[in-house]
Amino acid sequence: MNVAVVMGGYSDESVISLRSGQLILTNLEPSKYTPFEVHILLNEWYCLIDDVKYPINKADFSFTKENQTIQFDIAVNTIHGTPGEDGHMQSYWELVDLPYTGCNFYQSALTFNKRDTLSVLSKFDIPKAQSIYLSKGDAIDGKQVAAQLGLPFFVKPNQSGSSLGVSMVSTLDDFQKALDFAFAEDNDILIESYLNGREVSVGVIKYKGETKVMGITEILSQNSFFDYEAKYLGKSEEITPANLSEEIKNRVEETAKKVYEALGMTGFSRTDFIIMNDIPHFIEINTNPGLSPQSIFPQQAAYSKMPMSDLLDNEISLALQRKPIWKK
Repeated sequence: MNVAVVMGGYSDESVISLRSGQLILTNLEPSKYTPFEVHILLNEWYCLIDDVKYPINKADFSFTKENQTIQFDIAVNTIHGTPGEDGHMQSYWELVDLPYTGCNFYQSALTFNKRDTLSVLSKFDIPKAQSIYLSKGDAIDGKQVAAQLGLPFFVKPNQSGSSLGVSMVSTLDDFQKALDFAFAEDNDILIESYLNGREVSVGVIKYKGETKVMGITEILSQNSFFDYEAKYLGKSEEITPANLSEEIKNRVEETAKKVYEALGMTGFSRTDFIIMNDIPHFIEINTNPGLSPQSIFPQQAAYSKMPMSDLLDNEISLALQRKPIWKK
């Protein structure tokens, strides 16, 4: 089976995606799959073989080497951010009739949009922070925001990952800088109340027909919150499994499963919560969680004693079973 391991992307998260892609390449069972390293970048799409770039034909997602056209049987998607985590690549792959791993184009677009995700989950009584939604050009009164949400509060791009563009505002003197930082990533932003509690991240997958929690990791950031530096530059301690009472552990697991199913998810995911007053409050869900050596999801897979090769077999099996809407 020819497997395109797709990595890169158009955002600042592309460097993280390249690390995730390498983990996939080294964990696909060679007796079952022939993996190909495929880079999707803003200026070029190509398959990389022995340091030679072979351009991807966008008409059918194939490439030609030595006058032979190579077709893929499936795409394993490891792109973080656009266009691989927001539904664009998923829509394209459906149009060219290529199976792909992870959730489908609608779930990808939905979960990449923080405002819309929160709106859907509000119908399922999932605890979360208070929030204000703003677009570039809207009138913003910092004093009114502080009066409504309290200080400190968070300013976040509506569509972004890896905590890019996220700031904690402790005094209104920092508010404009935080707005500029977030609007540099997206034209729409969320301002959220601060949740004072323990931060955990929960890996959830669909495995053999069941929604399964991989593990719960507690995050202890050396910075004021779990920002890009804490995630990828060693400025945090990640404890797997989190040291929780059995009651709170069960509550976190059930809430994580509820979020996963409410959003119609399939594939790998990692959902972040703040446990405040023993109640897990939803922060966000990542539908293409990082798979680099520094990432949380591989830690949880190891804790669950589930080899990454088995998890990838499961992902590929799910992808091959799924059919586009017009084929059902």
